[in-house]
Amino acid sequence: MADQAVTQDLGDMEIEATPKGGLNGKKLVLFIILPLLLLLGGFAGAYFAGLLDPLLGKHEPVVEEQKAPEPVTVFFDLPQMLVNLNTGGKKNNYLKIAISLELTSEAARAELETLLPRVIDNFQVYLRELRVEDLRGSAGVQRLREELLMRVNAAVHPVEVKDVLFKEMLVQ
Repeated sequence: MADQAVTQDLGDMEIEATPKGGLNGKKLVLFIILPLLLLLGGFAGAYFAGLLDPLLGKHEPVVEEQKAPEPVTVFFDLPQMLVNLNTGGKKNNYLKIAISLELTSEAARAELETLLPRVIDNFQVYLRELRVEDLRGSAGVQRLREELLMRVNAAVHPVEVKDVLFKEMLVQ
């Protein structure tokens, strides 16, 4: 008989552990709390992504973007120049050079045409004083480019020359 009481006690415990007709903890989480969290997370994601702005009446005023005018690049070709290089001796060395100038506008091109004799004179005077050693290597060519750019900008002051481009350079 003692065995029957234990069985009943165990049976009573089982009955007390599971309420009849109610939701236990697992079912409550699975069917109510989890879908509710998924819906709230979806709405929060849509709100922060800006997908709900048209529904909420948030409209940004349409502003037309004003594009900055693109800088116009104009090239001006100088006539080909042939100059004697400074050798200091009896041997003659020559520099044959063709240069193109990079300008900022078409109006600068017209102004440069009127000042062209001054530019050519400045270039001729400078180039005649160069030695063959001054033109050796890429560093020599870069120094020549910088010097010519400085001289052309000084000669045509209101006009801005952006760069000096070498089309041809021959040392003989």
